[in-house]
Amino acid sequence: MIKKLILILNFGSSSLKFSIINSNNNYKIITGLCEYFKKNNYIIKWKINNSIYKIKKKKEEILKFIFIEIILKNKIISDKLYSIGHRIVHGGELFSNSVIINNKIINSIKKFISFAPLHNIEHLIGIYNSFKFFPDLFKKNVAVFDTAFHQSIPKKSFLYALPYNLYKKYKIRRYGAHGISHKFVTFETSKFLNIKIKNLNIITCHLGNGCSIAAIKNGKCIDTSMGLTPLEGLIMGTRCGDIDPSIIFYLYNYLGIKIKKINEILNKESGLLGLSEISNDCRNIEKNYKNNSQFKLAIDVFCYKLSKYIGSYSILMYDHLDAIVFTGGIGENSVLIRKLTINSLNFLGFKIDNKLNEKINYIKYGIITKSKSRISLVIPSNEEIIIAKDTNNLIN
Repeated sequence: MIKKLILILNFGSSSLKFSIINSNNNYKIITGLCEYFKKNNYIIKWKINNSIYKIKKKKEEILKFIFIEIILKNKIISDKLYSIGHRIVHGGELFSNSVIINNKIINSIKKFISFAPLHNIEHLIGIYNSFKFFPDLFKKNVAVFDTAFHQSIPKKSFLYALPYNLYKKYKIRRYGAHGISHKFVTFETSKFLNIKIKNLNIITCHLGNGCSIAAIKNGKCIDTSMGLTPLEGLIMGTRCGDIDPSIIFYLYNYLGIKIKKINEILNKESGLLGLSEISNDCRNIEKNYKNNSQFKLAIDVFCYKLSKYIGSYSILMYDHLDAIVFTGGIGENSVLIRKLTINSLNFLGFKIDNKLNEKINYIKYGIITKSKSRISLVIPSNEEIIIAKDTNNLIN
């Protein structure tokens, strides 16, 4: 029986996931995905009652179409809509838990736009439009922060070797991102391996257009690859990940590139797109891995960097490492990237099972390593469930 429905808005760096979830049983009544197509055109795909729909829209039309055509015109759903949960990438040190949105919270989200330039602006657009199209739910909007899960990271991990006053005065430090996904995968791995959260040691790899890795010791995050902003760490779809900071000075001082353009290069023109020189779509790059040397280079560098992080994080586990977990669009669907990465970790006792690794793309859940190997597995991320639970708990 449908009593209370929750709308979930999950803006990524290149997409928008949305869903309507029944708070009684976490069943997704509507699921939708909006992805960039070309020339400001986006494709909106959504599913209701096993029926699938698709339409192209300009960016400025997306939320209006979703809110009016998909939700408000469906009276069975709109009449039961009870609250709205928003994924928010960056909340700094202010938030270790989810919160009901008010003007103070909105101002805090604005404060951290510079720390998440591809995300927090989009989150605010989602919040303002939610207020506009669902005025009766004005006090029932909840912010669920990606940075909250990483608040357990110790100071020795989150501090940069900069003048300490920059942390004390401006809170310049490592914050991490994808925390909602890492949290969900941690709990799911605990259930799958039948290991209590407090005893669980895993390395979680969220790989999509944005990529991050987290070291989870005794169920809590102790380190993660993204830093002050989501730009640091692994190679991503269009983001460069770790680089020598002096490259920025070189681009500015010697090549005469303006700071605004450098920011655009690092965030929107680098990563897989920059290395391949053509695409940030891993599906396209992987398909042409064997017959395009530039695509092969992009994948090889991506996996090399990922393997380095996994190797370094394995040292942090001290006594034992229960599993390496892949999630996110690439982590869940790229047979090649999982294979190349695991093959480079043979010295740690991981051995890929090629049949299981290929099969996982159809069953979407389970172990991809051999029976006598240390465990690596794939668990589909479900950030929406975490957002819905936190939203439901706060509103009730």
